[in-house]
Amino acid sequence: MAPPLVSVPMKKNKKPSLVLTLSAAGLLIGAGSVAYWLLSQRQISSSDLLVGANIIPGDALFAVSLTTDPQQWQKLREFGTRETQAELDRNLVELRDRFLTNNGYDFQKDIAPWVGNDVTIAILAPATASKAVPKPVTTNEDAASDQQSMVMVLPVKNPEIAKNILAQPKTLKQGKWIDRIYQGIAIKQSEGQTGENLSAALIDGRFLVITDSPKATERAIDAYKNQTSLATIGGFAENFPKIANYQRFGQFYVNVPTAAKIAAASPNRPLPAQVLAQLQNNQGLAGTMTLEAEGIRFKGVSWLNPNSQRVLAVENKAGKMQSRVPAETLMMLSGGNLQRLWGDYILTSQGNPLSPIAPEQLKGGIKSLTTLDLDKDLLSWMKGEFSLSVIPNTPKEGSPNDFRAGLVFMVQASNAGGQSLRNSAEASIKQLDDVMRNQYQFQVQPAKVAGQPVVNWVSPYGTLTATHGWLDGDVAFLVVGAPITDKIVPKPNNTLASTIPFQQTVPTEPNPTNGQFFLDVERTVNNFPLPTLIPNQQTLLAATRSIGMTSAVSDSRSNLYDIFIALKKVSNTTPLPSPESNNSNSSR
Repeated sequence: MAPPLVSVPMKKNKKPSLVLTLSAAGLLIGAGSVAYWLLSQRQISSSDLLVGANIIPGDALFAVSLTTDPQQWQKLREFGTRETQAELDRNLVELRDRFLTNNGYDFQKDIAPWVGNDVTIAILAPATASKAVPKPVTTNEDAASDQQSMVMVLPVKNPEIAKNILAQPKTLKQGKWIDRIYQGIAIKQSEGQTGENLSAALIDGRFLVITDSPKATERAIDAYKNQTSLATIGGFAENFPKIANYQRFGQFYVNVPTAAKIAAASPNRPLPAQVLAQLQNNQGLAGTMTLEAEGIRFKGVSWLNPNSQRVLAVENKAGKMQSRVPAETLMMLSGGNLQRLWGDYILTSQGNPLSPIAPEQLKGGIKSLTTLDLDKDLLSWMKGEFSLSVIPNTPKEGSPNDFRAGLVFMVQASNAGGQSLRNSAEASIKQLDDVMRNQYQFQVQPAKVAGQPVVNWVSPYGTLTATHGWLDGDVAFLVVGAPITDKIVPKPNNTLASTIPFQQTVPTEPNPTNGQFFLDVERTVNNFPLPTLIPNQQTLLAATRSIGMTSAVSDSRSNLYDIFIALKKVSNTTPLPSPESNNSNSSR
């Protein structure tokens, strides 16, 4: 099978370019996410960076690099179920036929002999996106510069064959090829095609650059000649090597401030000025995707703008909560410092209409419902590790089964230095008990579980609603829903951390960590209905066993992530359908 996501300078219109980009982005980002591999004490080389980073303009909105290795594409097709394989194959065949077969090209015959190990596709923001005052558009050429354009970089391992391909391209079904020179570099450009003018140039004999507009070709050449490419922008060369992997399937990069500017200019959902200003603190988000024996791994890094006044606190103190919940836990999310997490959330979400919860509304809601001040009475002692878990219920015979699972919140009552703040926490919890008793007429009943004291909240209807208590001296817990306190008190012998699914799914690096996530997808889907959040959600979930993530603050400017998605496998995969013979035999 030939990798279908490789193009040549014979494209019909702009639509396939966008389909290609979105499909590639879905492969790398839609799965969920972003991750880590720190290559310490090494000099940065071009092999550590995104392929073509020295050619793609530094203000590129988005870039994705994908392997040309047929074996890796075949390995990708082996993951999932028959349904997900059929969906993937449908997209791969469509892209292969649009970019190769329909233009008279065969990958193994025409592309494989000269192309490198990876190809990169970048989307350039409109030329006016980075300008404070856009210039008036008066000509067709100016109008073209105000549109997003595509740049494709194909590394060349055999310059002679690549030169011949460029010198003798396939005959266009519409229009003709013309030659021109820009900054001493020969460009072959289509003329007379409907919708776009395709351009191709061989830069330094090592990279074939294909774009969907003459201006984009010139911008790429300028970036290479003037050293204004991705490789030179702040933080890129320093952070991308942290996620380098020489057996990667793909990589991606997102220019956060440029994306924010485009979003702010959108007439449909413009970003408020304060949100735009906050996003300018961030510079980039990048990730590497690799295929492993049991699933897909994403290693990612995000970094701040070098000129930003904001700095990150290098505080990685999580990693114990998975040893406090039982083996049957369906989901666990942990973090290192709840107070700091809340502060970071305020910075990025205050005034942001896209935020799930407005900070002011949450603080106001807690105040009106409990009379407690979120910052003063609660978060002031929540500076240690915390977690949120879902634990299934095991109903006892004869007892009502109103809830199938319990939601468990745990937090270490300590300050940033690790000193216990249990006295402060108990004072706040007593206030909460008083509110439940006096304002909501709950019975607040002291009780014991396995000989340890707890407090139950019993509703006016006589059903147990919640239980709170302490673990290990300074870890407060609150159980809501199913009565599963006996699963965490005393500390379980078989913990989530000791299970094979957790150990095989949740990455062990970065270590130390400031947070982890685990979701047993199979058991959760089989036992609990889930809201639909994305298209084809049921099909995707049916192909997934579990999801794990580990994150850490790398330094005062960057965060690292490692995400693993354990997938099912399809046995006896079939090859992709062959291209139509009448299309593959097109003449030059």
